[in-house]
Amino acid sequence: MKKTARMAFVAGLAALALTACGDRDDSSGNAAPDETSSASPTESSSAAEPSPTADNSAFKACMVSDSGGFDDKGFNQTALKGQTDAESQFGITTEQVESTGDDQYADNINQLIQQSCNEITTVGFLLGDATLAAAKKNPDVDFAIVDFAYDKAPANLKGLTYSTDQPSYLAGYLAAGMSESGVVGTFGGLPIPTVTIFMEGFRQGVEKYNEDNGTDVKLLGWDGKDGSFTEDFEDKTKGQSVGEQLIGQGADILFPVAGPAGLGGLQAAKDAGAKGIWVDTDGFESTEYGDILLTSVAKGMDVSVTEAIKESLEGTFSNELYNGTLENGGVGLAPFHDFDSVIPQELKDKLEELKAGIIDGSITITPAG
Repeated sequence: MKKTARMAFVAGLAALALTACGDRDDSSGNAAPDETSSASPTESSSAAEPSPTADNSAFKACMVSDSGGFDDKGFNQTALKGQTDAESQFGITTEQVESTGDDQYADNINQLIQQSCNEITTVGFLLGDATLAAAKKNPDVDFAIVDFAYDKAPANLKGLTYSTDQPSYLAGYLAAGMSESGVVGTFGGLPIPTVTIFMEGFRQGVEKYNEDNGTDVKLLGWDGKDGSFTEDFEDKTKGQSVGEQLIGQGADILFPVAGPAGLGGLQAAKDAGAKGIWVDTDGFESTEYGDILLTSVAKGMDVSVTEAIKESLEGTFSNELYNGTLENGGVGLAPFHDFDSVIPQELKDKLEELKAGIIDGSITITPAG
């Protein structure tokens, strides 16, 4: 079935050879986070919109969420958009299984294998072991995993990773520059690399602001090695409690990296008249807390998921690691939205300068630890 679907797709590509419609231009950088051009990675994903030119319905792309579920206003929801975009663009069939606990991942992947999926995307670092095991046992199925990189992946397994420390660095600088209390806060869901990478980039951005301006803005919730965590990604009440603790210690801007639990942090900020910065997708669009969000640290998971499905459909799938950066537009700051007129132009210009420095390598963000 997989081979037949791919042959149909390749035939369709041949028919398009002279028109070359809708291919995504990977050479374009992430738009600047200012008042004139501030598209986030997710917003730019509509660039890849080739119309279905053959009957690709025999090709099935499938997806397993992590325990946060597909309605998490960020991580899983954005990855799912990549699959639904592929469905509409290529005319394929899709299937999803939503996980409600970490112990379900292997069973959920196997459930999709039994449904004759040609390609399976798993969403989240915690699915790393189960995805690798399934890929090794099922070499005829292509697997992509969001937020995981393997030292040596089998030929049918692609990691989709994102240098979220880069835009988080910009977010930390912005938060320090906008804080009125001189205290900002962050917290995570679990102390895993795909969470702490945000927190560490944010920390170093706050430090850079202090270095540049001779200030002493303090960061609560992460010191480079240890910090505040809800210990899950689902419990909004826990996130609200942690957020209230940070606000009680003086933080007037919160940066939660905790999936749905992080929404509780935004609720705490809203209740206290504080501000927030969201992660994974543009929270102004995806959450009910847009009126308190300075910006969001967005990563184009939807774009990379769609591309991995496309490669599987074409028969060009490989285990080459994808990494989204500021340079390739795979990560970035979302627009400032309601705060665009509030954030000083001088601070906006500095963020552009820092972004350029990260891209050209003159600014280095060191890993946590």
